[in-house]
Amino acid sequence: MIVKRLTGLAVALTLILSACATSTPYGPAPQPGGYGFSEQQIEQNRYRITFRGNSSTSRQDVESFLLYRAAELTVQNGYDYFITAEYDTEANKRYTATSYYPAYYGRYHYRPGRRGGYYAFPYYAYGFDWGYPHDLNIREVTRYSAVAYITMHKGSKPVGETQAFDAREVIANLQSQVISAQP
Repeated sequence: MIVKRLTGLAVALTLILSACATSTPYGPAPQPGGYGFSEQQIEQNRYRITFRGNSSTSRQDVESFLLYRAAELTVQNGYDYFITAEYDTEANKRYTATSYYPAYYGRYHYRPGRRGGYYAFPYYAYGFDWGYPHDLNIREVTRYSAVAYITMHKGSKPVGETQAFDAREVIANLQSQVISAQP
């Protein structure tokens, strides 16, 4: 009975952790500020588009998904190309520290003593101090988000305009990357 419960718990934890380790799939953000794309129409042919990725989504994927969404919107609205008026990618970095020992027990909780006993809170071997352990695992977590302001236009893309993108060409070139990112 206990083995079944522990096995079920292990399977559930594995599924939860594996879900956290996958990158953000291409799709709309489920709520404001969530992972995925969102857009806001500013004028008839002008939009602000945002794509936010989780810590497993690379900067390249975030930027590609943003361009892909801009191209999709352009075609959906009956236009041929778009121009990025403003474009920015931000890296939101956060650091987490973890340790094996709980802070409230000090770093030598239940260590074997010299004569076979154990030193537990608040009794420690001579020279063992109270406080946070020095053996911390520090992990950097980075989440990328990109935002672009675009204007959509009909006709051929202007020659020499480096901020202009042919929407159908962008879709054709990035489609394989976007499809592979979907669950």
